[in-house]
Amino acid sequence: MSNPKSRKVFVTGGTGFIGAHLVRLLLQEGYTVKALVRPSSNLQNLRGLEVEIVKGDLNDVNLWQQMSDCQYLFHVAAHYSLWQADQELLQRHNVLGTRNVLQAAQKAGIERTVYTSSVAAIGVGSSGAAVDETHQSPLEKLVGNYKKSKYLAEQEAIKAAAKGQEIVIVNPSSPIGSLDIKPTPTGDIILRFLRKQMPFYLDTGLNFIDVRDVAWGHLLALHKGKSGDRYILGHQNLSLKQLLEQLAEITGLRAPQGSLPAWLPLSVAWVDEKILAPLGKSPSVPIDGVRMAKQPMYYNPAKAVRELGLPQSPINGALRDAVDWFVAQGYINERK
Repeated sequence: MSNPKSRKVFVTGGTGFIGAHLVRLLLQEGYTVKALVRPSSNLQNLRGLEVEIVKGDLNDVNLWQQMSDCQYLFHVAAHYSLWQADQELLQRHNVLGTRNVLQAAQKAGIERTVYTSSVAAIGVGSSGAAVDETHQSPLEKLVGNYKKSKYLAEQEAIKAAAKGQEIVIVNPSSPIGSLDIKPTPTGDIILRFLRKQMPFYLDTGLNFIDVRDVAWGHLLALHKGKSGDRYILGHQNLSLKQLLEQLAEITGLRAPQGSLPAWLPLSVAWVDEKILAPLGKSPSVPIDGVRMAKQPMYYNPAKAVRELGLPQSPINGALRDAVDWFVAQGYINERK
């Protein structure tokens, strides 16, 4: 008799950018998907898909009951914010939420979990060097509460794996592609470019990857990853200038010609967050975002390519997908 749990997967964060691509891949590969969503979630990315939707929260005490009919768990959900005022939210969702989800998985008899961390938890190399999974910036050197919360959440996964729970950790870099509903910081750069709101750029760089490759990285980690290990899901290190030049080539729009010194946006952000925000004005530039951008965030994904078979699709195709999707969804002419 076949196991009723067989190939049934519980996914948190399925409405988000990476999660929505993962859900599509799981369905395509013949898995049954049960997705946890918050009551307030925008369900647009799951519309029309054969997914069992469960409403709830990462910190629900009885979450294990919702997972008890599933074989595997993908814990993709996280709260993303660079605002300094959101420290408590980040702690509750990312750190305590991860602890609760992993405990629920154990209680529910989940066979294997893939936990979505971030390269943010690893930190950055000195003077722009690309780092791999063996690198770890000290907690106090991680810029901002978001990165710190992702580091502490990853520690929860490492501790649980050390006690014998089967948990593989994946650390995506900066994904690019369609369904970037919020959008992510990378999506925001693409949108600003398309809206011609980027006369200058910061002299920084990131590691980019096609979001569909990130989804595959999750599924490959489930089957081939070593419990307790982390795998960087990344591809190409590009300066922001190089990324914008690729966008110019795809769209025919002009790339920004000049770079800004970091102190200028930092002073704008300081005024925004420290003076205007307490007066009730919505701040537009987070201090931590600018502080992060001062350091190139370059990574080496060789371990995931070698051990998992992580695909390395050209970034240009992912950028085209992102541009086409933002245009088709009407993001260019309206604020979402």
